[in-house]
Amino acid sequence: MAKVISQDTFDDVVKENVVEFSMTPSEAKEETIKQFEAQGINLANIIKDLSVNPQTGQPVINETVDKIKEHIGQKLEETKVLLEQLATLDAECKKSLAHRVLAGKNGAHDALITLLEETLSADSPDESVLNKSLEAVNSLTHKQPDLFDAEAMAVVLKLLALKVENEEVTLLTLQWLQKACIMHEMNRQNIMNTPALKLMKPLLAKGKDRLVRELTAVFRFLVLDDDIRVEFGCAHEHARQIAGEVLIPLVELLPAYQDPNVLADLLLTIGTLAVRQELCTAIDEAGGLRSVFEIMSLNLDEVRLNREALKLLRALAGHDSVKSHIVQQGVAPIIKQLLETHQANENIVAAALACVTTLTLRVQEHSAAFFDTGIAEVIVEALRAHPKHKIVQRNGAWAIRNMVSRSRNQCETWISFGVEDLLNLAMKEHPSVEQDIKAALRDLGCSVHLREEWTGTAEKKIAA
Repeated sequence: MAKVISQDTFDDVVKENVVEFSMTPSEAKEETIKQFEAQGINLANIIKDLSVNPQTGQPVINETVDKIKEHIGQKLEETKVLLEQLATLDAECKKSLAHRVLAGKNGAHDALITLLEETLSADSPDESVLNKSLEAVNSLTHKQPDLFDAEAMAVVLKLLALKVENEEVTLLTLQWLQKACIMHEMNRQNIMNTPALKLMKPLLAKGKDRLVRELTAVFRFLVLDDDIRVEFGCAHEHARQIAGEVLIPLVELLPAYQDPNVLADLLLTIGTLAVRQELCTAIDEAGGLRSVFEIMSLNLDEVRLNREALKLLRALAGHDSVKSHIVQQGVAPIIKQLLETHQANENIVAAALACVTTLTLRVQEHSAAFFDTGIAEVIVEALRAHPKHKIVQRNGAWAIRNMVSRSRNQCETWISFGVEDLLNLAMKEHPSVEQDIKAALRDLGCSVHLREEWTGTAEKKIAA
């Protein structure tokens, strides 16, 4: 079994080489590595690229955390020095997860929380200290959500309630919340059990592009289900609670923005929160469909925006009444335009075909509405343009099947565009979606070999 050493032991030898033998930090680290490897010690667990103070030989990250603690303990007034130390800690934590873990072990998180509490308790909080502290704690918490605790949550609530002219403080606070949510179900539940949502709701406003984007990201991250340590999460319940507070305000914000990135985030968030039928109805009644159609029509060239819009429409179509409204209000020509505009983009094509699939499922009138736009030829061309893309071929087969299954009068038109040959080629190219393609061929009336999956003999005959 290979011998190992601790990070402290490695750092002590580097320090000795710097102080006792007047080596430069790089020389000291190189010599230390040679010494331990010569002794057969495995250094895989050691951070070898730590920045070292050339005077003291100590790792910069350790010294910086100690200085910040010292500042807190002695309540020094040297703000400029403190800001430099916070900037150094921020820069060190951004280097790698190993650097952040080391800083956490040395008490960086507790020090930053205490510093934030002290700053907030002042009559007029120093916004520069708040900014730098929040930047440092953001870097420290990145991929380390376990550090976020009850004391950190209390500080977040104070920051959200703080009335500051500098929007940066609020933005950094929201980013901190996002990092605490990722891969950590208990943090998400703890956040939802506080007044954080009620404090965030008033921040949704017109003309606040960056703020709206960070807020919507927090809402989405609170409904993640990505923590493998928890058997059952509360994503659905969180989505319902958040939707009850902010869903309609989010829908009402859609006409207030023109930036495609802000609109894409709003649409993505609305779709993420629309987890119940009554919420789909509420979005429709609030004028959400009209806003989405207008956004799509005015931004046909925006890839991400339209992809999120299509996903939202597909989510809303889970409610039969809303699905009818989507088609009745004229979505078919817009989707056809999107397919024509973005025929080379496999992601948009796949999303558009999936949307057509959902909207035409078991409704002959919807199928006719799409067919009357001439979308059949556009769908066939889209399949022809992406023969190697399995999802496009599968979604195309779904869309064709749903459109013709109750409208056999369309079959001749589809076949005249050469769809049969395309589907047969796709079946050979993508065996894993063979059954989906066969279903489309079958409903088109084409020749298709349907394999009998079970050919055994029953032990007892079934009575007639």
